[in-house]
Amino acid sequence: MNKIYSAVFSACFLFISFPSYGQVDVPVKTIASLDVPRYLGTWYEIAKFPNWFQRKCASNTQAVYSAKPDGNLKVLNSCKTADGAMTQAEGEARQTGAKDSPKLEVRFAPAWLSFIPMVWGDYWVIDLDPQYQVAAVSDPKREYLWVLSRTPQPDKKTYDELLQRLETQKFDVRKLELTQQTTQPQKN
Repeated sequence: MNKIYSAVFSACFLFISFPSYGQVDVPVKTIASLDVPRYLGTWYEIAKFPNWFQRKCASNTQAVYSAKPDGNLKVLNSCKTADGAMTQAEGEARQTGAKDSPKLEVRFAPAWLSFIPMVWGDYWVIDLDPQYQVAAVSDPKREYLWVLSRTPQPDKKTYDELLQRLETQKFDVRKLELTQQTTQPQKN
């Protein structure tokens, strides 16, 4: 019986003693402001935290953002599946807060469901270089993370520096899954 208590105590000690990235008290910080017209165009997914809604994507994942007449954004996500087929999902994004807010919400559910708050997911721009070429997007709970680039293969130094900034924000970058990109760059 003492061995059982000892094992349970040791497990509890390890759990309490070492901080977990999943249970961080430090709030996620966004960039100061987002110039939406500069953010529009094609972004290639370089890496992501694995998630259920992208499980069929094997390579060439990208997102194209364009302005809608109502001020919101059209979001067109695409990727290549393991069998070589291309798949797409069209959604909508809207800013929350000020006109230059880096906090957006995105939905891929049908428009007639847009009144339901649960169909909108947080899309916070948490890192973005001054030239709008490399970005990181997450949510306030650090459940999701995407590293995006205007080109299919960003500069390694730029990518490594971004990872360091994400670690400073208490993201477990070890969970990042690299995205295979074999597409040619498109004009934005």
